[in-house]
Amino acid sequence: MILLAHMLFGAAIGALLASNPILAITLAFLGHYFLDAFPHIEYSIDNIRHKIWGKALPDISKVILDFALAIFCISLLSENHPIIYICALVTLIPDALTIINDRFPNVLLGLHDHMHTRQIHYLTKQKNFPVFWKIFTQAVAIIASVALLVMFR
Repeated sequence: MILLAHMLFGAAIGALLASNPILAITLAFLGHYFLDAFPHIEYSIDNIRHKIWGKALPDISKVILDFALAIFCISLLSENHPIIYICALVTLIPDALTIINDRFPNVLLGLHDHMHTRQIHYLTKQKNFPVFWKIFTQAVAIIASVALLVMFR
């Protein structure tokens, strides 16, 4: 799933549960896996993952623009409490752990990578869902997150 959907979802959880930061952070982290269980489209970061730096600029640009758009949307739509941004960033930890495992493989990170990319993602990747449904699930996540952010503003 794109960073925007994950980060807005995490921010919405942070806004909803701002009075209980531990629960908000925990649910934001778990929210990443929840969203990944739905069919979705991801942009390729294969050139970054495989260190093909001569072709990585488009991949890096997508990640930076997606991250910046998420921060911009959160700043416009929320009360800008620190917990909202913390939760938005916490939702990125599972993907960060996967990237760290690519660079510094170890047993614990390998177990996480297996669970994250080969079990949770595999649930939706093993079936050939139409592109419409892959985009639709992300749109629903984004719209619901925006609605929650605005509601708890």
